[in-house]
Amino acid sequence: MTKDEVIDLIRDTGIGTLATMEGDQPRVRPMMPFLTDDNKLLIALLGRSRTIEQVKKNPNVEICYIDRKMWYARVTGTAQSSDSVEYKQILWDAIPMLKQYFGGVEDPNFNLIVVDIKQVEAMTPHQKDPEFIDF
Repeated sequence: MTKDEVIDLIRDTGIGTLATMEGDQPRVRPMMPFLTDDNKLLIALLGRSRTIEQVKKNPNVEICYIDRKMWYARVTGTAQSSDSVEYKQILWDAIPMLKQYFGGVEDPNFNLIVVDIKQVEAMTPHQKDPEFIDF
């Protein structure tokens, strides 16, 4: 797979499973990360989300995307909380369903996690082995 194909997979799939750690137990949940032009993944979280504390304790995360053709990408990176109004606005504009949960980018319940992509492993059903894609 090429980098452009991975970007298309991430953007077209829309939902990825985010894995964090809670102690020695992995925690996985579906999320709607948004891939920015500068290759960051933005994730909106409610203020009461356990994910926020998990990321503070261990910033290493992985997000897995898979489409209906069974193409997949595993995105590994480091996550951190952010107060960036610019990133919140990008996320707000890109994901209309956030309006169900938040009153706007200034809503104190609107928490943002930014994932810096470190590695991407991707594969199609036609490949024998996954490959690593430079981001």
